[in-house]
Amino acid sequence: MIEKIHLMILSRINSLGTLTEASRALNLTQPALTHSIRKLEEQIGSKVWIKEGRKLKLTQSGLLLLELAERILPQIEETESRLAQISSGKRGILRIGMECHPCYKWLQPVLASFLRTWPDVEVELKHQFQFNGVKALIRHEVDILISPDPYMSKRIEFLPVFNYEQVLATSKDHRLGDRDFIVPEDLTEENLIVYPVGNERLDIFTHFLTPASCKPATTKTIEDTDIMLQIVAAGRGVTALPNWLIEEYKKTLPLASVKLGERGISKSIFIGTRITEKHPEYLQSFIETAKRST
Repeated sequence: MIEKIHLMILSRINSLGTLTEASRALNLTQPALTHSIRKLEEQIGSKVWIKEGRKLKLTQSGLLLLELAERILPQIEETESRLAQISSGKRGILRIGMECHPCYKWLQPVLASFLRTWPDVEVELKHQFQFNGVKALIRHEVDILISPDPYMSKRIEFLPVFNYEQVLATSKDHRLGDRDFIVPEDLTEENLIVYPVGNERLDIFTHFLTPASCKPATTKTIEDTDIMLQIVAAGRGVTALPNWLIEEYKKTLPLASVKLGERGISKSIFIGTRITEKHPEYLQSFIETAKRST
């Protein structure tokens, strides 16, 4: 009754808005697309969209089918991708979602070890600064999610991999660089350098500044960790990053690290997986490799 092509059409109509764009994206003629949907509407007894000028608006039935499409299509695509990998002689594919922007330095040796152990498994990384990792994991767009902020859900399990402390990075001769710890008020005169994400996703705000009703004098966003710490080392700002990462960069840059508050900010990196399915052996192997890397 409901076929994959129906779900694909509704998904494209929702994202593109017109029959012309949807048919082009699906490599279908408009008459073929329209005929397919009319046949579906006859079967379910209701319209799935209505016209508003040149645009199409999904009806209640259309929205219900769109919700199904958003759940099912990623799973179909995942299965088709894995079948293609198997048919080409590969064991499978591991798709990793990243919500920890500084974690690439940690991930590199983990991946190197994993790829040596599983040479017939492909690895894909998905990372954007506005990336919703939990949603991607639930929708089967990624197989595992690396995140410092576990999300409580009946469908996802987060396993701790390693612990670290979030610290302030300054230049070696900065006025705060020789402190045992700083308080939020110390940053009210500073240029704080952060990744381009919302303050609600930055520990320096959620665990330190915001509870004290403080904010930095200025805030600058930079995507690249190397450039960020080059600027910090030059005395043009401060930033908050994991202590293990700062220690690594101290080998080549004149940096200092300072505890955030007398008690510090303790964090952990977690790996999230879907609970409701059996995981391939290589996925579990990746998690064990990650644990051994600490």
